[in-house]
Amino acid sequence: MVRPAGRATAEGTRRYVSRFTALLKAGHYRDLQGLAASSIGLGTYLGPDDSLTDRCYIEAITEAVRSGCNVLDSAINYRCQRSERCIGTALTDLIESGSLRRDEVIVATKGGFIPFDGSLPSDPDDYFRRTFVDTGIAAAEDVVAGCHVMTPSYIRNQLAKSLENLNLECVDIYYVHNPETQLSEVDRAEFLRRLRAVFECLEAEAAGGRLQFYGTATWDGYRNDASEPDHLSLADILGIAREVAGEKHRFRVVQLPYNLAMTEALVRPTQSIDGQPAPLLMVAGRLGVYTMSSASILQGKLASGLPPEISQRLDGLSTDAQRAIQFVRSSPGLGTALVGMKSRDHVRENMAVAAAPPVPGAEIRSLFRKAG
Repeated sequence: MVRPAGRATAEGTRRYVSRFTALLKAGHYRDLQGLAASSIGLGTYLGPDDSLTDRCYIEAITEAVRSGCNVLDSAINYRCQRSERCIGTALTDLIESGSLRRDEVIVATKGGFIPFDGSLPSDPDDYFRRTFVDTGIAAAEDVVAGCHVMTPSYIRNQLAKSLENLNLECVDIYYVHNPETQLSEVDRAEFLRRLRAVFECLEAEAAGGRLQFYGTATWDGYRNDASEPDHLSLADILGIAREVAGEKHRFRVVQLPYNLAMTEALVRPTQSIDGQPAPLLMVAGRLGVYTMSSASILQGKLASGLPPEISQRLDGLSTDAQRAIQFVRSSPGLGTALVGMKSRDHVRENMAVAAAPPVPGAEIRSLFRKAG
């Protein structure tokens, strides 16, 4: 397949948004470094590595893009690289049919965890040796926690493989995936040295046109207190990007779990700015970093059974899944709520939220206090 040239652009994403004027008026689109990004994005984490799930994802991605969702998120290790390939197939079909242009959609992926290829190999150690060690991409001593590598040569290789899977020349957002994993085995000074080397690599890849922005996608790092061994300081990490590339650096997006059950990004002062403790969403906004939430409905656990008081406060919606998404996308400082969707019905249900104006920030905070 011929790879579609280009990347998401301000002009292209505005053109896309112009086809969804009702959603625009309802506040569905947000500014991501000049790009118009949908407040609900499609995630591709869950599901077995089989052809049936592939077909479901391709159909869901197609439905989502046609429904006003132009943020697609994946990682090379999701479903043994198959999720990236599903995005690639769906986008290629949409572009070739004339339904979409490459510059209208924001595609994000991640690298860091060791990915299998299509399915779990019978001998994972042999697979790693043949695929990465024998080829000089990574050394055995580069592996942390048995699953994570954070070196320039490895990340460069993983980005190239992701572009192949996605059938793209450029990915719009490339995340270093759960970098805090490294802190389980290396001290913080070595961690920061490794992160700096990777940022230098990613800035070079951006200069070469293979990525537009980069960032960090974390699980615990930004949510944990500074006293925790795997804590990440957004201000410090952004400082490394500035040291590497000055104010024109491409570190512009972070991702972390945030939902009705995991509210740390909004209310827990795990970060600091100007010497004062503050929650991640506040700090990211002050620093000009766009925030995407993973696990917006906690991998389906918040799709039903919400307390009645939450349902009453998030009215005008039909299902608990919709209410959980509305909470996330309405939270002050949150840009895009990523939701795993691998069926057309779920896409239709979730994208119905896009037509509802976000709940005011003060109401979200009072909702949290009431729920807590």
